[in-house]
Amino acid sequence: MTRRSILAPLMLLGLPALMGGCALHPLYAGGASGAVATTLAGVQVPAIQGKAGWLMENALRDRLQGGNGTRYRLDVRLDDQIAGLGVRRDDSVARERRTLRARYQLVDLANGSVLLDASAGSDAGIDVVGSEYATIAAENTALERLSDIVADQIVARLAVYARGRPVLHGHAPLPAATIPPAP
Repeated sequence: MTRRSILAPLMLLGLPALMGGCALHPLYAGGASGAVATTLAGVQVPAIQGKAGWLMENALRDRLQGGNGTRYRLDVRLDDQIAGLGVRRDDSVARERRTLRARYQLVDLANGSVLLDASAGSDAGIDVVGSEYATIAAENTALERLSDIVADQIVARLAVYARGRPVLHGHAPLPAATIPPAP
């Protein structure tokens, strides 16, 4: 046996002892009955205006998997912008940036208080080509991707916010707080 073949198993045995002091904790500890999953399942997403709103609403509903007695409402307001960036010699736009920003509030339906007030957002670059159809298709694809990205950000912040809260009677009580906007 080589020295390496002896040390490898010994290192693996010591790994759990080293990880015991780690400050990382599973976000979804407790599975479907844990504080995070229970809180997320109790969030309703009302209709959001516009095409971007429809995409965002569906993305959020897919991720939240509601169905466990609604206790919270997630109010979302979107800002969807397309701005030209590059200019060609003929003064036509060569590149666009599509930006999707969401301001959202988690509202406790029991008393109407705002528990979480935050924002999320992302942007995507789009090449403007000679075909108007191709450019419009690229803009729509960018909006779909941005809706998914921003929905992931929102659900991740809701999950982090709900983490560590004790579950009482099937609901995780959430104290009021404000999370600063994403950079």
